[in-house]
Amino acid sequence: MKQQSEIIIFDTTLRDGEQSPGASMNQAEKLRIATQLEKLGVNVMEAGFPAASEGDFKAVQAIAKTLKTSQVAALCRADENDIKLGWEAIKDAVNPRIHTFIATSELHMKYKLDMGPDKVLERAVESVKFAASFTDNVEFSAEDGSRSDKDFLCRVFEAVIDAGATTINLPDTVGYAIPEEFEELVKYVKTNTPNMDKAVLSVHCHNDLGLATSNTLSGIQAGARQVEVTINGIGERAGNTSLEEVVMALHTRPNFFPYTTSIDTTRIYPTSRLVSMITGMLIQPNRAVVGANAFAHEAGIHQDGILKNPMTYEIMKPETIGLNKNNLVLGKHSGSHALNSHILEMGYNLSKEELDIVFKKFKHLADRKKNILDEDIEALINEGVLRSSEVFSLEYIHVLSGNTVLPTASVKLNINGRPVQGALEGNGPIDAVYNIISKLTCTKSKLLRFTISALTEGTDAQGEVTVRLQEDGIIALGKGADPDIITASALAYINGLNRLEYLKENPVVKLENL
Repeated sequence: MKQQSEIIIFDTTLRDGEQSPGASMNQAEKLRIATQLEKLGVNVMEAGFPAASEGDFKAVQAIAKTLKTSQVAALCRADENDIKLGWEAIKDAVNPRIHTFIATSELHMKYKLDMGPDKVLERAVESVKFAASFTDNVEFSAEDGSRSDKDFLCRVFEAVIDAGATTINLPDTVGYAIPEEFEELVKYVKTNTPNMDKAVLSVHCHNDLGLATSNTLSGIQAGARQVEVTINGIGERAGNTSLEEVVMALHTRPNFFPYTTSIDTTRIYPTSRLVSMITGMLIQPNRAVVGANAFAHEAGIHQDGILKNPMTYEIMKPETIGLNKNNLVLGKHSGSHALNSHILEMGYNLSKEELDIVFKKFKHLADRKKNILDEDIEALINEGVLRSSEVFSLEYIHVLSGNTVLPTASVKLNINGRPVQGALEGNGPIDAVYNIISKLTCTKSKLLRFTISALTEGTDAQGEVTVRLQEDGIIALGKGADPDIITASALAYINGLNRLEYLKENPVVKLENL
């Protein structure tokens, strides 16, 4: 087989990434991310796990019917019912892929599956054959592959390729591997699987030891030609391999990695922000490539070097990932055309109805804030367009607070269109607001985390609040932004409650990580 120079980008943000605690998305949110991922240029998009719930099935189905170029994959256990549901969900895609898996490590086979190696091999082959009866685009994954016996891996891989698998995935399921060790394993599997030339070898790494990207790049060096990644590296536990890190490593070091990808790097930053907004998962400032500090230089010697030649301290240009340093500053005199043009430049494609909603909120914010920056516009898009279906919405909030009075909040909500209002005290203004919202909505949720950050510089910056709520074992994230931090806190809490309501109505089956 001719040496493949392009690395296939398999994005699993909508499946593995969604398994991050609280990151579950509804159908509209998944579809918006899927559309953006296609613009980004991902080759294969794992849209979800159709057997998990009716909501996930419908979301995968909608994505499969909408996308025009990216392959759409459905994850299925080595089970006929899973595979049938998976195919039903993706059959209308331009190039549907069934992705089936079973564990191959001694630990998993003995304690999780209660199956011997021969039975696991038999199940793997049967599942791949069944999947291949629907499509010739079949991927097989050996769960916990990095802790599996390497000769058994080769035996399984040879058998499933003969059964019809065209992509073979070797996962580091629990982030246990060390780069040198993982590279040797990938080389061994590639060399000792007789028919490996008939399939594409893939790697899927987790970040429990902070080595997911390193292991993935080592896998490429060893002969893997597909990488399984997520935007911002989101995923269960410590997360998955980050798409932006792998792509930009290949892009920045072509002398070391003589491979290309189909990714439009200028869409990396907008996609990162979109995923962060929808999931409510903040991007830490020092995160590689997309963090707020990734292109910030505070040390005087660094600043001096950057002014003389940016390459002294920047190995990548901000523009390469879609981070425009020369932001157009919008204000209250800006019209809808200027706003729409700028939103398009930011990577968002809104309908006329969505633009009208955002423009109305933009004008309201412009009356309170002199200059509107990209971060403010993203917050407006999140608030006006990307929200979950709302059971609860805020009508108004009044707060009495100070160091000589008992903090009291008066709140009016709409609950499924029905107005309710009330007032309660608290230890502080935000506590008072949350107390009355909790009473009005009759929620039993527990506030696990509360964080505040400023979207931009200045005292008039919008405050962004993120909360993590838990109820009956379900965790949901909520996000809100407003120049008034108490209002932002109320919006975040209400958003979290709406997400909880969605998850109650659309329970998700817990799935093992690959």
